[in-house]
Amino acid sequence: MAARGRILIVDDEANARSALSELLHDEGYLTETAADGFKALGKLEDFCPDVILTDVKMPGMSGLEFMEKAKAAAPGAAFVVMTAFGTIASAVHAVKSGAENYLTKPLDFDALSAVVGRAMDKARLTQEAQRLREKLRERNAFGHIITADAAMHEVLSLVAQIGPSRASVLITGESGTGKELIAEAIHAAGTRASNPLVRVNCAALVETLLESELFGHERGAFTGAVARREGRFRQAEGGTLFLDEIGDIPQGVQVKLLRVLQERAFERVGGNETLKADVRIVAATNRDLKAEIEAGRFREDLFYRLNVVSLELPPLRKRKRDIPALATFFLKRYASENGKGNLSMGAEALEQLAAHAWPGNVRELENAIERAVVLCDGALIQPRHLPSSIVPAQLPAGPPPVPGSSIADLERHAILTTLEACAGSTSRAALILGISTRKIQYKLHEYGAPSPAAMPATPDDKGELP
Repeated sequence: MAARGRILIVDDEANARSALSELLHDEGYLTETAADGFKALGKLEDFCPDVILTDVKMPGMSGLEFMEKAKAAAPGAAFVVMTAFGTIASAVHAVKSGAENYLTKPLDFDALSAVVGRAMDKARLTQEAQRLREKLRERNAFGHIITADAAMHEVLSLVAQIGPSRASVLITGESGTGKELIAEAIHAAGTRASNPLVRVNCAALVETLLESELFGHERGAFTGAVARREGRFRQAEGGTLFLDEIGDIPQGVQVKLLRVLQERAFERVGGNETLKADVRIVAATNRDLKAEIEAGRFREDLFYRLNVVSLELPPLRKRKRDIPALATFFLKRYASENGKGNLSMGAEALEQLAAHAWPGNVRELENAIERAVVLCDGALIQPRHLPSSIVPAQLPAGPPPVPGSSIADLERHAILTTLEACAGSTSRAALILGISTRKIQYKLHEYGAPSPAAMPATPDDKGELP
């Protein structure tokens, strides 16, 4: 059964803290305590309280000072202040400053339960409004999933079907194809849409940190663990946990993740309390997990637990029809952000975009358009505004002047003209130039030159093709 909410209790009296924590825990709340305002501020980020119950009169930092600082760090939390009869005026001032209510000491349990319940309801409404605003910002940022590609339409059809279920989903595809966007669409299409979507980049953390990030840790579990921390599974309670780059997680974490998927249970690092996980898992990777299984780097049983439903996103080079629409979408976004609302895409620039192979997929296209918008000094995006990796280098009209040219200029001229004479054959050009085929391919990528297959063949002196 999920907890009714999180309450942080701030009081310099140890007995009062302990009694309040026990009473509220029995009511079904998760509780955390702090002996003063300074310690409480340090617990806000990790504990993420829904309600903060604080004494008014405390040494070092008063409850009112703490509340003022905590409001910025925990904007979704509701505050309830506790005060003795002699300082009710301070409590009233706190309410005027944003506290939900106040309680007088000694506390009456029935009054405590009622006030905390109302504060929790207020916090939930505030947090829900924040989530809706965030969703609106995300929707405005992405617009909608833009595609005219049949394979992508099939993916979106599956998203609509699987959204309402709690089945685990594995999204595969090259980097930059939009796996996180599809994960967001799955979450939004389901019954958990009003609950959190929590993201974890599994490739960004070493094993010990990843384990703590996912499952949380107890105080003293390792060096630097000065307080209990709730992990991403607890933060995603009732919602969706998106595990990006799942193919990069260490095998030790794979075992624990498998248990969560099988038993819906886990323990914090360094803890013995078994916690239940009401969380839907959506994972993504750009790796071939079957090859990783064969190589002994990924557990086969975990793969099948994750791969209940699989979605494979096609690379942008196989979605050529989507390039103009995506380019226009990104152009409007970045033109607006940069105060260049009158910009449009030139036909020549669109031709260059359509001809590019897009190894970085949609993310590369977005970055290219943003760069073009920033560099554009007119009303039309032209090829010269695009990255050199997208606009093919032109073959020189004649040999570079000597003296007056660098070694790099001479090398570039020699490679491109030899390739032209060899009808784009990198092996024949390499033989003539006395360098490796790999070096020619590397240099072509550096020059942003067209692929060898696309280079025109040039007749020799006898009018014959090589």
